[in-house]
Amino acid sequence: MSRASLANRKGYDERFLGPVVPLPVPTDPAIETVVLPYTHFSVVFRPDRRLAASTAVMIDGLNLVDAERDDDWRFDPRLDDSHQTGHSVYKNNPLDKGHLVRRLDPVWGTSSEAEAANSDTFHYTNAAPQMDIFNQGKKLWLGLEDFLLDHAEAFDRKLSVFTGPVLEDSDPPYRGIKVPLGFWKVAAFMQDGELASTAYILDQSPDLTRDAAARALAEAERAGDPPPLGAFRTFQVPVADVAEAAGLDLGPLPAADRLPPRVRAEKRWTQLERFEDIVV
Repeated sequence: MSRASLANRKGYDERFLGPVVPLPVPTDPAIETVVLPYTHFSVVFRPDRRLAASTAVMIDGLNLVDAERDDDWRFDPRLDDSHQTGHSVYKNNPLDKGHLVRRLDPVWGTSSEAEAANSDTFHYTNAAPQMDIFNQGKKLWLGLEDFLLDHAEAFDRKLSVFTGPVLEDSDPPYRGIKVPLGFWKVAAFMQDGELASTAYILDQSPDLTRDAAARALAEAERAGDPPPLGAFRTFQVPVADVAEAAGLDLGPLPAADRLPPRVRAEKRWTQLERFEDIVV
């Protein structure tokens, strides 16, 4: 794909829902990012980590289009390849290229828009390493947008979904990057004429004690193996907790949180076992 072929990408529209919901950006002004617009979504990219700090996608549930998966992963030509996490990190190991913006979420509109959006999700800038273990936690994580769209059907049936890795300095190193142990997702939608939001965190840290995990990570680094990540655990959390954990400015979303104020005040995390556990 040529550089010119991405020149017309408009990216995420902060007024998609009506109220202004800006792109999530790091609160630390020392962290440099590059905003990369694609079709119906944008990536706020951190070249220093070779991964996205955040992504933002507009989902128009009434105009979604079916599109075939092609798995044609590639570098974004607007960035130097060395600043992106390419296939060399994912080969010959149990790490998946985990879509941050889910492949089908931006695939709506005209046939040309839908085709471009589907293809755009296969840029390495929209991926992060995730274990290929499939368990109930991962099933919940992958189905969150569908669940929220179904809920929003009685209201606007549009969603803005923000997703990214939790990037910590202590993340385990592997093949020139640091592998994030957590991911976050915040969904925004209109409910009863007001902006509403819900937040989730996916944890793939090793299911070990802290000392045992540290030893396992150190041994993997010495051997050149991928870090021993754990099974996926998905939690619903206060939106403010995502902002704090990821170090991001989430604009009006913490104030629009659908979790009851008492739960938010206690910073209570609810591990999800089924979609019915979600508070919206």
